[in-house]
Amino acid sequence: MPIFELPSALVNQIAAGEVVERPASVVKELVENSLDAAATSIEIDIEAGGLRRIRVRDNGTGIAADELLMAMARHATSKIATLEDLESVRSLGFRGEALPSIGSVSRFRLVSATAGASAAAELQYDASATPLVSPAAHPVGTTIEVEDLFFNVPARRKFLRTEKTEFGHIDKLFRRLALSRFDVGWKLSHNRREIFNLPAAADRHAQERRLARLVGDGFITSALHIDHAAAGMRLNGWIAAPTFSRSQPDLQYFYINGRSVQDKVLRHALRHAYRDVLFHGRHPAYVLFLEMEPTTVDVNAHPAKLEVRFRDSRSVHGFVSSTVEQALASTQPGEREHAPTLLSESPGHPAPPRQGALAVQQQLETYRKLHEPWSGVAEQPDTGLDDQTAHPLGTAIAQLHGIYILAQTAEGLVMVDMHAAHERIVYEQLKSQPLPATQPLLVPVVVNVSESEANLAERHGETFSGLGIGLDRSGPSSLSVREVPVQLQQADVAQLVRDVLADLDEHGHSHRIEDHRDHLLATMACHGSVRAHRQLTITEMNALLRQMEQTPRADQCNHGRPTWLKLSLPELDRLFLRGQ
Repeated sequence: MPIFELPSALVNQIAAGEVVERPASVVKELVENSLDAAATSIEIDIEAGGLRRIRVRDNGTGIAADELLMAMARHATSKIATLEDLESVRSLGFRGEALPSIGSVSRFRLVSATAGASAAAELQYDASATPLVSPAAHPVGTTIEVEDLFFNVPARRKFLRTEKTEFGHIDKLFRRLALSRFDVGWKLSHNRREIFNLPAAADRHAQERRLARLVGDGFITSALHIDHAAAGMRLNGWIAAPTFSRSQPDLQYFYINGRSVQDKVLRHALRHAYRDVLFHGRHPAYVLFLEMEPTTVDVNAHPAKLEVRFRDSRSVHGFVSSTVEQALASTQPGEREHAPTLLSESPGHPAPPRQGALAVQQQLETYRKLHEPWSGVAEQPDTGLDDQTAHPLGTAIAQLHGIYILAQTAEGLVMVDMHAAHERIVYEQLKSQPLPATQPLLVPVVVNVSESEANLAERHGETFSGLGIGLDRSGPSSLSVREVPVQLQQADVAQLVRDVLADLDEHGHSHRIEDHRDHLLATMACHGSVRAHRQLTITEMNALLRQMEQTPRADQCNHGRPTWLKLSLPELDRLFLRGQ
């Protein structure tokens, strides 16, 4: 066939294949336009899962009547004008493909009014006919109706799922959008039945109400709020405590400058932050917002704009991972705003202030005493309220079945799994020790790699040295490992080096050595901690409680299990029907 220019209608339909995958794709494009138009109220009406009709109404700035036809032209936009604008995109949309692509595969109607205009204007668009513009009545803002999606592309329409499935995708998208902008009021209805009506959330309390509505009470009850800025970046939002983990990564919302992304660098950073506080195979839950200079992130790296490209992915990874890791380190009694509870936390009973850290010598002495028979004065539980309120975990009063410590606080009853708690204490103590010296290998281990990996190893020689691995290039595609950290001398050295190289290639850095070391230390901590069914004295129990209060991540053991639970007095009263 000779070369010829494609008809504009076919060009738009080809573009629609990338932009419009299903009804949820239409909703996404239209809502993002509403947000870019500074809308503070967005209403989404769906019929038949979006197959019959999609209507999005906003109170944004609107489109001038003389620009309506241009709005339906391909690559026509008001959001960028120069290459510099493209390199620092601050809007959600910028390519100018959405409206013509949607209009080419549907019956399309747009009504809009701008502030100060004498009247609104309406545009009706059909790929098979000339678009028409006429006067209309409409408040300031825009309403777009999309009917009979893919009516003229039957091959695409037959790939759509049932009404219920398609609306499920819209519902999931709506939750992601509504979490992205707390300053906007949102409404969603399906087949004339209201599903969500979310007013704008100005303060944190209102934002957490919206979170509970969209992702569940369980998340917000266990969530830690974080807000940290450094190196030109700010990370804020909510991360769930490790005890609130998921079997699937279905409650993970991450936004960069208000844009929802699913980026591999960020996913890896979050996994690393949670690495030793989750059960194997479990996934963390979070709603996080990263703000950074737009010129340092490329949002035009993915056709659907789901992934981004960072100018310095290593610093972004480090900032996100360290911020979340530090927040998780506060999961200890007295440090969290929402301590783990069996039932709802009773309002009006704030956690007592955390005590100063024990001196190292005191910690070592307490650790020794936990492993040796206690010799000293007879121990009696001190039940004075003044003493109880001095400690978040209160005063030990008994041991249950040689497994649980029962402690009394001013607010109620605390139950501690003594093995899980001591396992965390020992693990954190072991991690705080400096890395041991390296161990020269009697016979160097030869690792066969690709030539590009060998080049990568040479470029990152200092990185390997800093990790305690001494290696040299022994050939175009081989490396010789001469020494490794003492704790890892029994590890699969060749596989370890390959894993580090893979991380360096993917992220520019690697935590493999620390992860292997931490895994070994976790095993040592498990075997070195006080065992279940060992009888402890009251003094030993109190020593364990005090150490928990000083230990990072003490709310859960190394495997993600909770170490303690609390029942407040009002909760106990309700269980026994007191006052009813």
